[in-house]
Amino acid sequence: MSPSVPLADPQLLRLEQLLGGPVLDQAMRLDEAHGYLCAALSGPQPIAEEQWLSEVLGDTAVLASDAGREAAELLRQLVSELEADLARGEPPVLLLYPKDMEHSEECAGSAGSAGGAADYAAWCQAYLHGIDTASDDWFAALGAEEGQEDNEEVCYLDDQLFTLFMLTGDAEAAAGAAGEEWFSGEELQRLQRESEEKLPQVVTDIYRFWIAKRSIRTIRRDTAKVGRNDPCPCGSG
Repeated sequence: MSPSVPLADPQLLRLEQLLGGPVLDQAMRLDEAHGYLCAALSGPQPIAEEQWLSEVLGDTAVLASDAGREAAELLRQLVSELEADLARGEPPVLLLYPKDMEHSEECAGSAGSAGGAADYAAWCQAYLHGIDTASDDWFAALGAEEGQEDNEEVCYLDDQLFTLFMLTGDAEAAAGAAGEEWFSGEELQRLQRESEEKLPQVVTDIYRFWIAKRSIRTIRRDTAKVGRNDPCPCGSG
């Protein structure tokens, strides 16, 4: 099973307290915020700060409050650390709650504690929400809407996201809707366990995939076209 954080970090503890507090009553849980922000940093373009703040906090109007401003600053620090880790190719240490935990004020500080099986589904659902709310559609950016659904990049992204769909139950639901047989018993348990173990690396690989795509697009945009009367860049004149 992939590692989870015991939240000994006072800043994370404080952020968890703020997100679960009465002022930010529409905010995401800390585990959801973590999953969402990992997706927000990825994609054809990262989601703008104004948008991810609104999504995580529930409403940017809360920024008028002391709690909202403090939470926003802690979220900016979290995003900065996440981005640095992902850029280095380091799999994120997931912030996870136990499946059977009822999130309330009394539970503040318990994210990632060893209190039973971890709730990967909530984390993954938040990540997928980040994909859904991105201004640039991930698959459209790879040409999936231009009859290129089977191109190598689309297939790669599909394969990576399958890990998340396994953990949310969406893969099983899709198989059922299509009338396809699904895994069961020990085989299903093995696939779920493997998905849990792979998830941090999958998140990093998706981020680095999109960083590479952005770099290619920037190079193409910045490279001047050679006109009829321009000297050839190869040096032949």
